[in-house]
Amino acid sequence: MSAPQSVQQHYNTHLGSIYSWTLGDTETAYERSRDFLKSVGVLATKGQLAVDLGCGFGLHSIPVAQLGYQVVAIDLCPELLQALRAWMETLPIVVVEADLMEFDRYLSAKPNLVVCLGDTLTHLDSLESVQALLAKISSNLASGGRLILTFRDYVGTELKDSARFIPVRSTDERILTCFLEYCDNSVIVHDLVHERTPSGWQQRVSSYRKLRLNRDWVATILANHGISVVRHEIVRGMVTIVGEKPEKI
Repeated sequence: MSAPQSVQQHYNTHLGSIYSWTLGDTETAYERSRDFLKSVGVLATKGQLAVDLGCGFGLHSIPVAQLGYQVVAIDLCPELLQALRAWMETLPIVVVEADLMEFDRYLSAKPNLVVCLGDTLTHLDSLESVQALLAKISSNLASGGRLILTFRDYVGTELKDSARFIPVRSTDERILTCFLEYCDNSVIVHDLVHERTPSGWQQRVSSYRKLRLNRDWVATILANHGISVVRHEIVRGMVTIVGEKPEKI
C-alpha cells in the first residue's frame, strides 16, 4: 500500500469534498450535535467566547453560536470552511484557516468554552503534540471555563480481520468504506470512495494516520495541567471527556 498522506493532504484532496455527505442529512446532523452539547452541559449564554478546534463545516460551531457564544472556528481544510461560511448565515462565527495548534493567535480574550470534537484530537501528529495542545488550552481557558473532547477509542477495542472494513455511507451514486490498519501507537485509516460516473464506477483511495489515544492518559494530562475532569466515559466506541478550569478565588 502507498504511504499515508498527511491529515491536511487527505482532507484537501480526498475527504473534504464529501465529508458533509458522510453524515447524511445536514439538519439531522446539526440536531444530533445540539443534543450532544446539551447532554454535556453546554447551556445558552450571551456573548461568551468559544473555540471550535477542527471545526470542519461547522457541525458544532453553528449549534454553539446558536446558543449565544461568539465562536472562533479553526480548521485547515478550505473546502469545509467554505461550507461553514455558506451555512453560518449571520451567526457570530469567526472562521480561521489555520493549524489548530496555533489557536491562541486568534483569540481576543480567554474563551469560556473550548471544544475539540469528532475525532480531531487523534489527527495530531504525535502524543507530544496532544500534550502541547492540552497544555495550551489549559493556559488560555478562562477561569471557570469548560473543555469538551471526543475521540474514537482505538486502544480499548482493536478490530480484527474483516471487521476492519467499516461501511460509512452508501447511496446510488457514492459508497464510502474505511479500512483500518493497526500499528503500535497509531492506526492508518484507508478511505475507499466508489463513485458512479457516465463510464461506470470509479474508485479513489487515500489513507492517513490517526493516533491511538488512551483515554485515561488524556484525562491525566488534563489533570496535570489544572483541568478538573468532571465527565469521562466511552459510548459506542467514542470517548467523551469534559473538563473544567476551577474558578479563581
